[in-house]
Amino acid sequence: MVSAGRCVGYGVRVTSSNPTAAAPWWRSAVIYQVYVRSFADANGDGIGDLAGLRSRLDYIHDLGVDAIWLNPFYPSPQADAGYDVSDYRDVDPRFGTLAEFDALLLDSHARNLRVIIDLVPNHTSSEHPWFKAARSAPPGSRERRRYLFRDGYGEQPPNNWRSTFGGSAWSRVGPNDQWYLHLFAPEQPDLDWTNPEVRQEFEAILKFWFDRGVDGFRIDVAHGLAKDPGMPDLGESFATSGPAMAGHPHWDQDQVHDVYRAWRRVSDAYPGDRTFVAEAWVHTPQQLARYVRSDELHTAFNFNFLLAPWNAQALRSAIDDSLGALASVGAPATWVLSNHDVVREVTRYGGGDLGTQRARAAALLMLGLPGGAYVYQGEELGLPEVLELPDAVRQDPTFFRTGGRQRGRDGCRVPLPWSGEAPPFGFGPPGSKPWLPQPSNWANSTVEHERSDPESMLSLYREALRLRRELPSLGDGGLAWLPASGDVLAFGREPGFACVVNVGERAVSSPIRAKVLLASQPLCSDGRLPGATAAWYAS
Repeated sequence: MVSAGRCVGYGVRVTSSNPTAAAPWWRSAVIYQVYVRSFADANGDGIGDLAGLRSRLDYIHDLGVDAIWLNPFYPSPQADAGYDVSDYRDVDPRFGTLAEFDALLLDSHARNLRVIIDLVPNHTSSEHPWFKAARSAPPGSRERRRYLFRDGYGEQPPNNWRSTFGGSAWSRVGPNDQWYLHLFAPEQPDLDWTNPEVRQEFEAILKFWFDRGVDGFRIDVAHGLAKDPGMPDLGESFATSGPAMAGHPHWDQDQVHDVYRAWRRVSDAYPGDRTFVAEAWVHTPQQLARYVRSDELHTAFNFNFLLAPWNAQALRSAIDDSLGALASVGAPATWVLSNHDVVREVTRYGGGDLGTQRARAAALLMLGLPGGAYVYQGEELGLPEVLELPDAVRQDPTFFRTGGRQRGRDGCRVPLPWSGEAPPFGFGPPGSKPWLPQPSNWANSTVEHERSDPESMLSLYREALRLRRELPSLGDGGLAWLPASGDVLAFGREPGFACVVNVGERAVSSPIRAKVLLASQPLCSDGRLPGATAAWYAS
């Protein structure tokens, strides 16, 4: 057995007063993120849909994950890829029907896959019935009080807040009318979460989907719902120090936690360990821990880990800080390396062979840590960011609102390659044209190709997820750091598991002398770890 010394009290395994009761599934789940429009296109219109997803559920099941998370599929004008919702209780015809969603839910549950769906509570679409009514209603009316309308100063907006997508965070509904707040695109007006009608509506939306059988929600912009009612100007420090630093007037306000305590009461009324995961971009792990207190949300994405550079000290600090903060509230960590909003990790870690090697090692590091994890579609194929998209095909509002200065997020959203030698690589029927063009050289990155290659990224993920299901030491629990120096990270988990990661460029001796369960690339003949390599060990 690998001796790990005294286990640090991070993410301590949860036990029940009933010794036969299992810990909630979400504490250790690996959840696969499905960006629906880019996953699989069944009808050939170039856009992924629910029918396409249903046809590929066996692939997700065989990958070895516990659940899927679906990005928004609601009716929407698609000003921001569905994050501008016009109806929270239906399915956009581009993606299918409500009946097809119900069938997807049944098919997923039949495969023991839970289903989490996106919820967008910070803002609606400007085409939502509420905002269409507010646009023509007078100042101070019930319709306008659902949103954040304010008087400006002549031709100037109420304050200097900036949109996350670029430009002012304020727009007018008419040349002599009030201004409304939109922290994102003008087509995404922010709701006023001090309004009881807004709170009641979203609790009803939660119940609508819980009643249909969904297992949980991912909460978009979870840190953004509450705003300082005084609407003060942003000082220079907020413009330069990031959006989530303490005291920011529209990120991470204390009042947001009142909303989530009410939501937790809703989820707790349903059977089956229904869950919430927060997208909360906050400044410190201590701030993040406030979202996952026992009467609030269940989990929150760990972006400190995602943002950590490929450096042993930085990675260990991100892990230690996160585990320490979350242990203080009894919540598990939720690790993530990529998603639909960030540059894919192969590219982020340097691109090419080096980026791929680092991404392989990072996968074993992430899946070996205590808690749960999310895998973004294509991550298991080792897909890079697509950097050479023509301007004419880009759709991310960030690109347009910054005049092209920021390339936006389209590069990580290119449709998946499933099979074949040329686009659409099985994403849609032969001859169909995906909504974003796929690189012509992706033939070696298709699911079909990687399935048959035991050394592929897909094979690595499948084997790691198989071991994670089988080994009692993985998932929720604790860890103890093992002696290591320089570019090496090493930790043990009981019973009998250790992970060693060499983030450096040169081969190093492993501090573990035990059976190798899995390695991100072949080890040296003498057992040393090459550069950018991780290995799992067991006695």
